[in-house]
Amino acid sequence: MILPSLEEADSPYFRPIKYSLFPPLGLATLAAYFSPDDEVQIADQHVEKLQLDDRPDLVCLQVYITNAYRAYAIADHYRRRGSYVAMGGLHVTALPEEALQHADTIVTGPGEEAFPRFVADFRARCPQRVYTAQVRQITDIPPIRRDLIHRRRYFVPNSLVVSRGCPHHCDFCYKDAFYSSGRSFYTTSVDRALQEIDSLPGRHLYFLDDHLLGNPVFARQLFEGMRGMGRVFQGAATVKSILEGDLIERARDAGLRSIFVGFETFSQENLRSEHKYQNLARDYAACAHRLHDLGIMINGSFVFGMDHDDADTFRRTVDWAVEHAITTATFHILTPYPGTRLYQRMEAEGRIVTRDWSRYDTRTVVYKTRGLTPEELKRGYDWAYSEFYRWSNIWRACRHDDTLEHRTAHLLYTGGWKKFEPLWNFLIRTGALNASLPLLENLLKHG
Repeated sequence: MILPSLEEADSPYFRPIKYSLFPPLGLATLAAYFSPDDEVQIADQHVEKLQLDDRPDLVCLQVYITNAYRAYAIADHYRRRGSYVAMGGLHVTALPEEALQHADTIVTGPGEEAFPRFVADFRARCPQRVYTAQVRQITDIPPIRRDLIHRRRYFVPNSLVVSRGCPHHCDFCYKDAFYSSGRSFYTTSVDRALQEIDSLPGRHLYFLDDHLLGNPVFARQLFEGMRGMGRVFQGAATVKSILEGDLIERARDAGLRSIFVGFETFSQENLRSEHKYQNLARDYAACAHRLHDLGIMINGSFVFGMDHDDADTFRRTVDWAVEHAITTATFHILTPYPGTRLYQRMEAEGRIVTRDWSRYDTRTVVYKTRGLTPEELKRGYDWAYSEFYRWSNIWRACRHDDTLEHRTAHLLYTGGWKKFEPLWNFLIRTGALNASLPLLENLLKHG
């Protein structure tokens, strides 16, 4: 079971720390459907060099848009060597006919129900070409094969997912396209989630769910069950869910110390055009203040290049993020992923300028822009990253935190993410990355 890397190792954008954060949970989840007598291996090209000189009976590849060409090359290689190749993932679901040119079988959509049917058919020597999920639930799936994950290679080995999909339907969302047919958002049981959490060593957890607060009843019960477990954790939520009710306070009491928030754009016209209704007329500043008052650090996500952006968008965004002490910022160039409503709209308007999937990396302009030239958009995107992570702005943002502890945690967390690259590379090369996890736990404890 192989996860090809999203970037080439010699690419200037390949950041070893970024690609050493989380293990391939998707593959480990599907690996649980093999027999205990099967010899199964998981290979993650982000953290290890692939050895392609073997001849396994079956090769399973997880495919995203920017690793698609690498996945296809690996698939073609193994098929020439006589192995049976199966593919699944976001890109396969978006472009099944393309993937079928390189695979013997593809699995579209979430695999928890479709993949075991494929495994049974493969064992019976009658596999089909295409498998699609018919039932969507994760309440009684087998335990994740964490024994196949090399924990020491990852900074955050205790990552987990307790839901699938998202209750919202933004036009540009790659994940929403993946769950577009059938149930688009569902959770595991609270008891199962708590059992998984209890089985993980150490203190730190990272919930990789697209929206940890997406089901308020589930989230409330989960956080109640986590109280007293001594965990510190990170996750993702929307502006709407942070501002409404008391779920974010319950999450803080359970150990939430850092959260990913999709602010995306300050333009109400952009929000409407991309159907990001959960952000419409929301007070972003109030959201930031509420999180800061709770001692929760913020990873803010921002998207440039929507049709109502102008040349001042970049400056306004960075100034706001610094002024409101956003701990880390993730900037993106709007990217029309195949399968999304954004892609369908732009294709109908003749605005797609390339179908070289390796360029669909949220750093490259791949469509005809409006309001900004492609050069202005790329230049503004690069400037925003450089400006936000300038030491002077990191210090300026820290001053807005209310206590010395919060200011120190902010400084170390922000600086550590972007400014200490040689240190991270050294830790990765020497195999000491995972040993530094207590530093993150201590930062989050005081965040």
